Order: sequence, then C-alpha cells, then structure tokens
Amino acid sequence: MALTTRVKSELSTVLAPKLCCRRSEIATTLRFAGGIHLVRGHVVIEAELDTGGAARRLRQAISEIYNLDADVVVVHGSGLHRNTRYVLRLVRGGGDLARLTGLVDRRGMPVRGLPVPVVGGGQCCQAAAWRGAFLARGSLTEPGRSMAMEVTAPGAEAALALVGAARRLDISAKSRQSRQLNRVVIRDGDAIAAMLTQMGAHESLLAWEDRRIRREVRASANRLANFDDANLRRSARAAVTASARVGRALEILGPDIPDHLLAAGKLRLEHRNASLEELGRLHQPPLTKDAIAGRIRRLLAMADKAADARGIPTTVEALPPEAREDQG
Repeated sequence: MALTTRVKSELSTVLAPKLCCRRSEIATTLRFAGGIHLVRGHVVIEAELDTGGAARRLRQAISEIYNLDADVVVVHGSGLHRNTRYVLRLVRGGGDLARLTGLVDRRGMPVRGLPVPVVGGGQCCQAAAWRGAFLARGSLTEPGRSMAMEVTAPGAEAALALVGAARRLDISAKSRQSRQLNRVVIRDGDAIAAMLTQMGAHESLLAWEDRRIRREVRASANRLANFDDANLRRSARAAVTASARVGRALEILGPDIPDHLLAAGKLRLEHRNASLEELGRLHQPPLTKDAIAGRIRRLLAMADKAADARGIPTTVEALPPEAREDQG
C-alpha cells in the first residue's frame, strides 16, 4: 500500500476525544477539500476527497456534531482524473454549517485562511487541523533524499495558517508556490515523524520509520562499499608504482645494496599487488607495516641520491608521465 493511502486510511479511524478537535478537523477538511458556492441564493458546501474513508468520516462528524445530513457522490475516474473521487455535498443547511464552522465571517464572507476557532485553538486543535488538511489534500513520499510530507492549500493564506499550526506543534513546515499551487511542505525526517505522531498515524509512522531505517542502512552500506573499493584501487595503484620504482632502484644500485633493503625490495617485486601489511607478514622475520615501508623508502631514497650523483634518471623519472604526477 502506498504511504499516502496508508496514512489516510489510518487517519480515517483516529478517535478525536475532544469536541474542539472534531470541530477543528471538520472546518480544516472543508476548507482544504472544498468550497462554498451560492446556488439560487442558497449556500452549498462541497468537499472533494480521494478516499472513501475520509468522506465517510467527514459526513459522520458533520451529522453527529452539527446534526446536518450531507450527501456523498462517488465520481469514477476518467480522462485527466483517473482516480475515483468522493464528493460530499451539503445543500440544506449549508449556510448554517458555514457559520458554525467559521468558514464565513460575520459579514458572511468566506475566510481566506483558516477559521478563527481553529487558529485560536490549543495544540490538540492544531494537530486536528493538520489531520483534516492531510485527509483533504495531503501526500507522503518514500523516505530518502527527496522525502516530504506535503499538503496542497486552497490559497496562500490557508497555507500560511497551516504553517502556523505546525509551528504551534514545534514542527518546522514551509509554504511555497509551485505551478500556481500553494503547498505546505515538511522535508526533515524527524519533523515528518513528529507530525505523523501528532496526527495520530502511529502505525503508519512505524512503517515509514522502518522504510527510513532500511534506506539509511542501505545507503551507508553503499557508501562503505564505494569507500573500500576506492581504497583498494588506490592501494593497487600505489603498489604497482612502488614496484616499478623498486625495480629501477635495484638497477641503479646494483650490488651496492644493504641486505635488509635488498630483501624488502625483492619482496615488493615478487608480490606487486600485496599491501605493505602483507609484505611485512611475508618478510622473515615478520615486520610491521611501518618497518617494511621504511625500508622500501630508504631503498628508493638511496637509489635517487645515487642517480642524481651519476646524472641518470631517478626512480621517479623512470615512471610513465601519469604515474609520475601521482608521486608529486
């Protein structure tokens, strides 16, 4: 099940114990999902929702709290709107519901943000407002680099009011305009988890966190694998370059090489792809990584000094140009 559908399915069953919370959710759902229309002198309220559970929840809440009956019409997808939609319509009593929920002001004009009772309510009302807004026009993407909880608002004022509601819950949300639509977005993973908790989507939160952890573990494993692979490539290049320089050093010095440096140089040539640690273990008696590295370094330094004195190419100059650049 997609995360958005899962969250909305769970939110449709959340119990709001306080009357103020239920009023806040109804008002916000109607504000974000619908509109107020004047038909033949009568106020008609409509709300378009994308899940049957949200439509049934809204209809039941209006009936229980305001004793008003609304009709729900199922509109099957076709053309541009492929998904099934549920349109809640209230003709009789539409004006009463608009006044009772605060969707119109004292002059009878539709509010541009959120109703005053919602904006002035406590934290429980702010959480209920977010629950209603998400049921109306919310979406939640998969955890990852572009994860987001997003609500499409009916206008800039409504978007700013929803941002303010999130701030009252100590959650950071931002309002932005995209493709002439006003959206409220939460992108931080911890903030998304906090909002799911506030709205009451606890089971969805567990599923989302599980996917988030899996994603982070997979990303960490990939980073470590890439890091190890890069280290192996660098070690291999360094070993090949060192072998070439050691070979040139043996040519330059000939028989005038101390035995302990000669033994280290021969090990390097015989095991070109081995790491310094492995070379140290192969040496008799075994040496540490630093000890074998020090002997090879002294061998190269002795050969380069002898080459400079004789005016012949050093161990570095004998390397190909691209390898010579790596040697600095």
